[in-house]
Amino acid sequence: MMKHGKRAAIIGAGLGGIAVALRLAARGWAVDVYEQNHAPGGKMNRWTTNGFRFDTGPSLITMPHIFEELFQAADLRLADYLELQQMVGLTDYHFDDGARFSHSSQLPDWLSTVRRLEEGDDTGFLNFMALGARLFKVSEAAFFRKPPFGRPKLADLRNMRDLPLRFGWGNYNRTICHFFRSPYLRRMFNRYATYVGSSPYHAPATLTVIPYIEQAFGGWHVGGGLYRLVEVLCEQAAQFGVEFHTDCRVEAITQHAGRATGVALAHGPAIEADAVIMNGDASMAPVLLGRDGAVPLAERDRSLSGLVFLYALKRSLPDQPHHQVFFSADYRTEFQQLFAERRFPDDPTVYVNMPSRSDRSMVPGEGEVLFIMANAPASDRDTWDEPMIENARQRVLARLRKSGFPEFESQVAAATVWTPKRIAHQYGMPGGAIYGQASHGWRGAFLRPPNKDRHTAGLYYVGGSTHPGGGTPTVLMSAEITSKLILDYEMA
Repeated sequence: MMKHGKRAAIIGAGLGGIAVALRLAARGWAVDVYEQNHAPGGKMNRWTTNGFRFDTGPSLITMPHIFEELFQAADLRLADYLELQQMVGLTDYHFDDGARFSHSSQLPDWLSTVRRLEEGDDTGFLNFMALGARLFKVSEAAFFRKPPFGRPKLADLRNMRDLPLRFGWGNYNRTICHFFRSPYLRRMFNRYATYVGSSPYHAPATLTVIPYIEQAFGGWHVGGGLYRLVEVLCEQAAQFGVEFHTDCRVEAITQHAGRATGVALAHGPAIEADAVIMNGDASMAPVLLGRDGAVPLAERDRSLSGLVFLYALKRSLPDQPHHQVFFSADYRTEFQQLFAERRFPDDPTVYVNMPSRSDRSMVPGEGEVLFIMANAPASDRDTWDEPMIENARQRVLARLRKSGFPEFESQVAAATVWTPKRIAHQYGMPGGAIYGQASHGWRGAFLRPPNKDRHTAGLYYVGGSTHPGGGTPTVLMSAEITSKLILDYEMA
């Protein structure tokens, strides 16, 4: 490995920051990563208690080849370090009227379910997948792997001819309703907009690429929990000389003559660097630069946050699957309350992740780890004090009880809660907005903050709040784009 004498300072040790660190270090850069929390990982983190291990962020990965590409960039093999387990049953869905079904990653089984729900007809779903495939082809060629606003090549323009304008460019919910008659399938596929923290009633139809990706590439669990990915990447980055500085908050990005020159630490010296990479929320960079009038992302533009309850259970629940969703009675009203009224829903849709059903290494023996999440607004006005948390918890539990989830409170050995306020404080995310700005309208979906700052040379961005967007594989695509930009502009 050739050392170039170039140094990078990365603000935040989230998945994107770690991936950029590994890519740059493998190309001979000296890299320092500054993380304000006690452990790396950002939102992909872990909570442990008495032998119970919880992932506190993402609960599965998709597009595993993107993860393999990151390892290959450092001449490593993912299979030598991690065990990926494909989920045959992706999610069990429960509805207010008692209906339920399982979403299988095995197409013959899933088509059988679709035909049952669509009165014997699976053509709507197959046409929907064809739309997703076309959108994915265009996105892969012209969006996922390239920085925004770059000069398009002839091949990019040719690929754009394949963009399905009729159903791929309008409103997400209307496109779903075109392809599906079943209210249950409409509800299920509308939920995919929340994968990037958005409302299906305001998001563009291009986000229908998300359910296509999950069906085509599957959902995967990482043996030992998703945090194993963070641990392995940090270990390998350290082998290339990357230094991780935890409990180390950056309070400013230093600059001179229109160029970022390093970072100033809250407790420590100023650090010089040839490139500065922001792995926090992109809207915080102007604040760290001290730009006039700079403020964090406005509340009206924020993606969803979440309210998460983590429970360590003394008793096993062998009849429960790994992933479940318990839908509210009125989905449209729920999103009206989340985005227009900016309040926690009266009747929330609840996601339950129980990875110990697939991976018994997550528990000390008997018992389960239970991750329960409901969408919440990313609002600065909510106090999330004990009465507010308890009120929201009772709404979550009421939905679970009504939908038939077994009683578990008498079996709780330990518990903790993550509120939007805690997420905002822990990760420096305005209001706890998990994905930065909401993907509402084509501007929100496609005009995300670019990977290279337009005004300050030497300043770059990576992560879910920047191009090309949120989600673990997309964050790794962001890291690939950002690393290439740094090598192109800073090595010239």
